[in-house]
Amino acid sequence: MFEIGQRVALSVPASTGNVGPGYDSLGLALGHYDDLAVTVLEDGLEFELHGEGSEAVPRDADHLVVRAMRAAFRAAGVEELPGLRLEATNRIPHGRGMGSSATAVVGGVLAANALLPADRALDDARLLQVAAAMEGHPDNVAPSLYGGLVISWADAAGWRSVPVAVHEDVVPVVAIPDFEVPTRLARSLLPAQVPHHDAAVNAGRTALLVEAMTRRPDLLLPATEDRLHQPYRAAAMPPSARLMRGLRERGLAAMISGAGPTVLVLAAGPAQAREAERAVAELAPGGHDHPVAWRVLRLRVDGRGAKLEKHPQKIQG
Repeated sequence: MFEIGQRVALSVPASTGNVGPGYDSLGLALGHYDDLAVTVLEDGLEFELHGEGSEAVPRDADHLVVRAMRAAFRAAGVEELPGLRLEATNRIPHGRGMGSSATAVVGGVLAANALLPADRALDDARLLQVAAAMEGHPDNVAPSLYGGLVISWADAAGWRSVPVAVHEDVVPVVAIPDFEVPTRLARSLLPAQVPHHDAAVNAGRTALLVEAMTRRPDLLLPATEDRLHQPYRAAAMPPSARLMRGLRERGLAAMISGAGPTVLVLAAGPAQAREAERAVAELAPGGHDHPVAWRVLRLRVDGRGAKLEKHPQKIQG
């Protein structure tokens, strides 16, 4: 079924989930990419890994890309895992709330699908189901698949996602600290119940955020107010919580990216993006308990999602 030497290469964008008040419902694709190439071998697994977190990930069948490929093959009714060579350049930091695991999952699922015969290939809906099942939710995989701002929900048929084009003036600025917060820890801090008023506030702000992201970037500050998850998670990332509060006090639409600890500002245009960069430099020189180093990146919203750089092809040996 698989031809030795067949190869596919992809570029997959980072993502931020829980955008502002959009807990477990909104995700945004960010213009910061991991690159992946997969070549079919006669047998075995080979790895050439570079960049963020590459020294810590497994180099066997437990590698997340390999697991995602196996899941996609099985969804297509193919139990065989061929020999594979994985080449990856990772630029998305691990454990920082920028969707690094979702990027690996999306890369693996799409690579597997591109290597399948046309009559076995999965459609977009099935690709989303496979990727979301591995992550447990579509918040990050959907933006990495489709690009833009993505609204996700679940119904009897499974996960559903709709991408929305983002206004050209929206500029993401991320402040990435040198510490990690495990997603499992961040989620464990959320209460089982929240006040009805807080839920109502978040519902209104989430609706407003869609308007702000698509037509009215001047409304980003009020639209990104959240009462469902960020206040409860602050104890797990005090430097990030302090930075977020300081930026919002300056009128900047700052939030915790995903489960943290990266802080994301959605700026309304390049001038405000520069203002956000200056504000981060002033407000986040370090932590009160221990020094914290911050890396600040001005990105763009990725509007396309994962891209196949090369269609499957046979590499001549």
